[in-house]
Amino acid sequence: MTIETTYQFIFGSALLALLCVFTSVLSRRLGAPLLLVFLVLGMLAGEDGPGGIKFDDFGLAFLVGNLALAVIIFDGGLGARRDTFRVSLRPALSLATVGVLVTAGLTGLAAHWILDLSWQEGLLIGAIVGSTDAAAVFGLLRSAGLELKERTGATLEIESGSNDPMAIFLTITLVQLLSAPTGNPGWSLLSELAIQMGLGLAAGGAGGYILSRLLARLQLSASLYPLLALTGALSLFGVTNLLGGSGFLAIYIVGVMIGAKSLPYGGDIHRFHDGLAWLSQIIMFLMLGLLITPSKMTPIIAPAIAIAFVLIFFARPLAVLLSLAPFHFPWREQVFISWCGLRGAVPIILALFPSLAGLENTRIYFELVFFVVLISLILQGWTIAPIARWLRVELPPPVREPEHLMLKVPDEHEKSVLLYQVSASCRALGKQGSQLPLSEGAQLIGVIRRGVLLEAPAEQTLALDDYVMALATERAGGALGRYFAPEQLRPLDASLFFGEFAIQPNARLAELAQLYCFDVSDKDPEQTVAGFILRQFHGKPVVGDRVQLGPVQFVVKEVKEGVIAAIGLKLGRS
Repeated sequence: MTIETTYQFIFGSALLALLCVFTSVLSRRLGAPLLLVFLVLGMLAGEDGPGGIKFDDFGLAFLVGNLALAVIIFDGGLGARRDTFRVSLRPALSLATVGVLVTAGLTGLAAHWILDLSWQEGLLIGAIVGSTDAAAVFGLLRSAGLELKERTGATLEIESGSNDPMAIFLTITLVQLLSAPTGNPGWSLLSELAIQMGLGLAAGGAGGYILSRLLARLQLSASLYPLLALTGALSLFGVTNLLGGSGFLAIYIVGVMIGAKSLPYGGDIHRFHDGLAWLSQIIMFLMLGLLITPSKMTPIIAPAIAIAFVLIFFARPLAVLLSLAPFHFPWREQVFISWCGLRGAVPIILALFPSLAGLENTRIYFELVFFVVLISLILQGWTIAPIARWLRVELPPPVREPEHLMLKVPDEHEKSVLLYQVSASCRALGKQGSQLPLSEGAQLIGVIRRGVLLEAPAEQTLALDDYVMALATERAGGALGRYFAPEQLRPLDASLFFGEFAIQPNARLAELAQLYCFDVSDKDPEQTVAGFILRQFHGKPVVGDRVQLGPVQFVVKEVKEGVIAAIGLKLGRS
């Protein structure tokens, strides 16, 4: 490669990435899946498009794809919220294991019949498309401004972050069986599963503990903390794969463990990896678009549509139904989780495995999987927001924590110095410093106005563009932050959603029945409304759960540590 060619490559790559960033604005306005836009840009830059770039290096694509996937899965682990595990850990893990197996099996049988392949080759195609894509699902939900019920959102979040290892394991195992057939394939599958999952769990748990301790104790430059997290996680990913374990499972667990810790410069770590995950998606989808030659895909279109139909309308819904049966999910949430089974980058990367192993029909695998992913992004990706609203799994968005500066105080009290700006629409404007919600030992340090630190901050009336500095724990800081959050336009009105009235969770059904004229003769009239709702949702209620009794609806407004703290009452049916 000459010097001029090198610079042309750098310019072309950067220009394509820049176009991806700019088209994200257009994608949001059209409601189009952003990953689909990246993919189409890659195809336009490819051999059949105006760009005319010929790229067919499957080895390089596999290397870049694995690195990008590792970064995306690590970022998904970092973003996993600790409180989501209370409601959704077990159902999500059921979807990530049983759900992937059922989806892969049914889709594989369809591929076997439709393409007249051997059952092993059919199951290989099923395994490749078996997992959902976290980036695709949550990128679409965020761009649509949707706030999902915790049970639904948390299940999708954990499932899509943890089901990739199962799909990767199935793909690798079936590729090995096809390249070197054994006498007992069932035993090979079980032993490989035990090794992959066992080593992945062990390496992820040990590596996550060590890395989180290092991030908490090492004294580094602020800009090095995100790099330590990234390089440590990728090192663990590589060594786990070398030992024969699931590196993707290991790096996801590391992300979850680091994300759950209160670390110095934790906000910087999260922001750095969010940006890096977006860059990884852009690079990966552009590269995958370059690999595809649309003019050669005509023979595969009809079978790909048939397989995609089986996957979207039969395999995924049945897998969700079987996986969630023990957990008593409301039917609306099951339907939405079924529809959110978007396929993204992982299946296309997995479709490269057969080529690297030297199997036959590798081009068919790749083009078929690519087209299935394309159909999924177009059909499911474009309709997620309206489906969520139609099924009523959307919540009014909570008050977001405002932008602020945070400096961690390195001692055992786990406090931070917080700096908030007073905006035109926040509740703090016009209040005195003494009226701020300073709980759990939080202290007001000072008020800065036009670059000057004012005396007696507790007596100051807060004005527009003042800066307020406080010392607080994470929990107390959350209450303080909501006081500085600007009021937001809400697409879903909270009073319409939760009801016109608020009732006490310990109110008895008999009292409410007498007041609102509904019959509770077939129920225990002495039980509280909170106890009644708990029974309906098997002890795990979430905000937005609702129960109809005659002419009224009870809607859960707030849940604290599994206990219903506030209930809304709506008149009429909806």
